[in-house]
Amino acid sequence: MAFLESNTTGTGREFCGAARARGLRPVLLAKNPARYPYVAEDAVEVRVLDTSDLAAVSQALDGLAADGGLAGVTSSSEYFIASAARAAARLGLPGPDADAVSACRAKDVQRARHRAAGVPVPRHRAVTDAEAAVDAALFLGGPVVLKPVSGSGSAGVRLCRDARETRAWAQRLLADGTNPRILVEEAVSGPEFSVETFDGTVIAVVAKHVGPAPYFVETGHDVPAATSAATVRALGATALRALAALGLGWGAAHTELRWSAGGPVVIEVNPRLAGGMIPVAVRAALGVDLVDAVVAGAAGLASAPSVPGAGYAAVRFVRARHEGRVTAVRGLAAAAAAPGVLSARATTEAGREVRITHSFQDRLACVVAEAPEPQQAARRALAAADLIEIAMDTLPPAPHASRERAPVR
Repeated sequence: MAFLESNTTGTGREFCGAARARGLRPVLLAKNPARYPYVAEDAVEVRVLDTSDLAAVSQALDGLAADGGLAGVTSSSEYFIASAARAAARLGLPGPDADAVSACRAKDVQRARHRAAGVPVPRHRAVTDAEAAVDAALFLGGPVVLKPVSGSGSAGVRLCRDARETRAWAQRLLADGTNPRILVEEAVSGPEFSVETFDGTVIAVVAKHVGPAPYFVETGHDVPAATSAATVRALGATALRALAALGLGWGAAHTELRWSAGGPVVIEVNPRLAGGMIPVAVRAALGVDLVDAVVAGAAGLASAPSVPGAGYAAVRFVRARHEGRVTAVRGLAAAAAAPGVLSARATTEAGREVRITHSFQDRLACVVAEAPEPQQAARRALAAADLIEIAMDTLPPAPHASRERAPVR
């Protein structure tokens, strides 16, 4: 089972474990396997190559196919889902529609297709320079959200409340050279949710917690969301409409929405399994193993039946409070031993230099806890997260640094 790169802070490790549990031999195709510590720890077989070169990827996969056969190819990294889909199609293996996935990766294309299909989305404009961003903000009126047209993990996403903030953040996004276009969209108020689907079926509606404005860094998740049945149905139905408008439906998808005064509004569709340890929480709460389902689907195997779950689960993150160099990570064992805790892990280590980016990179540790009722799951996760200490020395300011850097992905 070939995996094209991996995510770094979520379930990449579990993908390889799920393949092994299915009797498959996981092989990671990666440009720099050292980015994924679990590879050495779990003795995962690796092929080192330029994974941005589709010809090189095809050659490596052909070699695996000739060496005992290839069951499937997929990725746990959003940036390589489309490449994995194209590779799978070339080899006649199961996978999503690669063109639909590629189009979905561009948020302005997403918005256009959703609006054409009548799916509720924020009013928006895609721009290529800072003055056009200011003009778009004036046209839309009120606060706006600026974001790259491609990206994940809240990287580069910011609420801008006036022309000065809009111009400054647009300049930052465009200056790093990786964002030729940025999206300017009206700010939608209301609680945040995600809808986790598999093969066009709603698996879970998840409540999302985010940090303070003007940024949108996720600080936790509750599975399933403790909200009314009518709200759950409306969110699920809207997510399925959003997928249909994009030509998606095979495999996993993670759709983010806000519940506005007028009902659900789609913020974005991600044609992949959720990150942020949401699949671990879904498995704990509902007994549905989405990681195994993705691996099985890519290999043409049937998904495992669901098993009884605890009822509810919560994810809480430990975030960097200031910049510095990590000197120690303490309290993981105590957090892991706390009541109801299923997972307590750090995504940093001693020696790492931490800079505040207002993105997922600010999250340094994570706890997942379960319970038979939602408030108890949340309390357990938060209490365990409070046991984890990330000790840091202070760092001098980076050259030309700003408190409001647009993060590098």
